[in-house]
Amino acid sequence: MPKKYVLPSFLSGMVPQEIYERWLRRKAQAHVRRDRRRGNLEAIGEMYRDAIHSAVIESAGLDAYTGEELDWTLISQYDNDESRENGRHYKRGFALLPTVDHVGDGTGPANFKICGWRTNDAKSDLDLPEFLSVCESVLKHHGYAVRNAG
Repeated sequence: MPKKYVLPSFLSGMVPQEIYERWLRRKAQAHVRRDRRRGNLEAIGEMYRDAIHSAVIESAGLDAYTGEELDWTLISQYDNDESRENGRHYKRGFALLPTVDHVGDGTGPANFKICGWRTNDAKSDLDLPEFLSVCESVLKHHGYAVRNAG
């Protein structure tokens, strides 16, 4: 029987199928739990797995916001104990760990982008225009010319 969530070709030789599927299940489960707490009673695991898998394929392995190449070998490698012990030095090594970012507030249909942990952490709960505004403010404050892409 063919796999429903076939390993995207750009991950071939980098991530085993079973690691990818485990990551996909875990990410979908975490987002379903969070969205149900936010009142989205329509959040269903299979729908979220489908949406996240589609976002992974659409990403082509790149951060949706920065265009950086993500380090897919890092999925399922993060160690909470080591993180507590080594703090930001440990976390810095996971900047390009692929993460799942909601497009929207999680109360509507499943819609995701894939981005690096550093990007997702910086973006937090901001929508794209708000995030770009923050980025623009940082650049302006440090004397970089900002051109409006909109």
